[in-house]
Amino acid sequence: MHIAIAGNIGCGKTTLTKMLAKRYGWTPRFEPVDNNPYLADYYADMPRWSFNIQIYFLAKRFKEVVEISKSETAIVQDRTIFEDARIFAPNLHDMGMMSDRDFNNYSDLFDTMISLTRLPDLMIYIRSSLANLVDHIHKRGRDYEQTMSLDYLAGLNRRYEDWIKDYKGNLVIIDGDTCNFEQNPADFLKVTDDIDAHLFGLFSGIQ
Repeated sequence: MHIAIAGNIGCGKTTLTKMLAKRYGWTPRFEPVDNNPYLADYYADMPRWSFNIQIYFLAKRFKEVVEISKSETAIVQDRTIFEDARIFAPNLHDMGMMSDRDFNNYSDLFDTMISLTRLPDLMIYIRSSLANLVDHIHKRGRDYEQTMSLDYLAGLNRRYEDWIKDYKGNLVIIDGDTCNFEQNPADFLKVTDDIDAHLFGLFSGIQ
């Protein structure tokens, strides 16, 4: 079983991935951030490094998809291959930070890869306002994230909403502004009840 968590930078994907892995005994797969050789350069000079970092993420994410498809255990994944291609790369292209040539090359590669994959069994989307994202990003204090512009984050948020509006798979949406699943046990219970209903049936939690 493949459960994926989607959402903008700073929305709480990694936190929720850890919590769900512990709650259900799922195996977590985290976004490759700490060992990413392009990340600091990318945030310092996005036009120069946008294609490099998107290809890096695409390769890592496709490898994960293949490994997940072969796994006999349930996997909960922090960010998906779809977000790279439907959110981040088009946003960079629209902002003039990725050339037409690079974007078309990237898109052709993604289309080939995605033809060999299937949707997750459940997609969990954490919706969050720009103010909430900025607050979370500042609190976690990653140096390379502090140079991101509000326009960049806002563009990502718009693309996330456009993408999720047309998403065709099994979907749970969490309001990240009002649902404090990390600090409030009642909010986390609401999340897991919704997950249970989508994965195991509406009355799965009734004894």
